Amino acid sequence: MNSAELKRAKRRIRGEVLAARDALEPSERERASTTIAGSVLELPELGRAVVTMAFWSFGSEVDTASLIAGLHARDVLVALPRIVDGDLEPVTYAPGDPVTTTAFGAREPSSGRTLDPSVIDVVITPGAAFDLAGRRLGYGGGFYDRFFLRTSSGAVRIGIGFEAQVVTGDLPTGHFDLELDILVTEGRVVRFGGPG
Repeated sequence: MNSAELKRAKRRIRGEVLAARDALEPSERERASTTIAGSVLELPELGRAVVTMAFWSFGSEVDTASLIAGLHARDVLVALPRIVDGDLEPVTYAPGDPVTTTAFGAREPSSGRTLDPSVIDVVITPGAAFDLAGRRLGYGGGFYDRFFLRTSSGAVRIGIGFEAQVVTGDLPTGHFDLELDILVTEGRVVRFGGPG
């Protein structure tokens, strides 16, 4: 598959899966988000984590507010991503800290300390679609794939999404697409044999 075909295939799948996610009833998304947050917080990798990068959800994504609050309550140092010059920068965040809304709707810390990606133990990762081989399809910017390259080899990559975002078969990927270690949905926790 050449580059143009790969982009077209990703765009098609992204559109289909996001439409399915958007179609979930808000009450169903809320229940599923609560289940997902609880499952993530129960992972042994989170029990060992000192520094975790999460993300501020937007639109129909898994709601991460209770997950961020749960991590903070455990005295885990939480970072949220901020986009700087086209790359993700992990910035410390505690519930109640000031945030700014980006052009695409996500929120980023507007204060906080910038961390070196190498100190992060766990990266909680969003995605448009996931498969059962550890592949994720993002929103098309490549931000997380570039960010993963800057973390330590032992950093655990945890994808979170709804069951509606898990595709049958393999997602199309290029050489620059990096895999997850764990996928958590409201229905399952799947491990892919990474550093965790």
